[in-house]
Amino acid sequence: MSTRQHNRGPHPADKLLFSQDQWPVLQEAVDHLSWLLTRGYAPPSSLKLVGDRFSLVARQRIAIMRSACSDQAVQNRTEKAIRVDELSGCSLEIDALNLLITLESALSAGVVLRARDETYRDMASIHGSYRRVDQTRQAIQLTGDFFHRHHVESVLWRIDRPVSNSGRLRAMLSDLATEFGWNWEARLDDDPDRVLGGEHGLVVSADALVLDRADRWANAARWIIDERIPRAWIVPMSLSSRMRDD
Repeated sequence: MSTRQHNRGPHPADKLLFSQDQWPVLQEAVDHLSWLLTRGYAPPSSLKLVGDRFSLVARQRIAIMRSACSDQAVQNRTEKAIRVDELSGCSLEIDALNLLITLESALSAGVVLRARDETYRDMASIHGSYRRVDQTRQAIQLTGDFFHRHHVESVLWRIDRPVSNSGRLRAMLSDLATEFGWNWEARLDDDPDRVLGGEHGLVVSADALVLDRADRWANAARWIIDERIPRAWIVPMSLSSRMRDD
């Protein structure tokens, strides 16, 4: 069976669901959900309440859940975020699938959500199996070029071992590192979210659970997309972000 699919482009309904005239409703929904999360309300019941209140369909509800966060989370992530000019000499641990799928989505003209914490998050779902797409190599090269230009010392890619085809992705990352002379290691982990950022590492991820646990993190997906993919479809999901815009 092929391990390729064409791209991670938009869902057929996305042109309507995330059109610019939908932005005010989505932004208000994110801010309402964030208000509830700040006050300790349970995410599932809060999402249903807000989704019903704004008559959102399932895909829009997924988007606001991925975009909302509590005030406490915003403050915590803001305090631990590094600036792009602080990358020089750093060793990074990358949440591999998290970063690559977001970049692949941006390159495929898929929806990229600008969340309340100012990370970029995709709307793709891999359903337990990572399939390389036409944009995978380009996404890896953009990452490598970006880190090289910012003088990153070394990179450790952490890949979910239980996800099908993770071994093929590891081989691709290793081959490209050899081809371009990048100081990279690609490693399969049973639970990369648990080990990312261990021993005070610097994490590259937009996963909320990873960011909340990490000592330091880099908003690399956003930096790369803003700099190298200017035509990406960015949907601003909140107007109340408190994150600095590097």
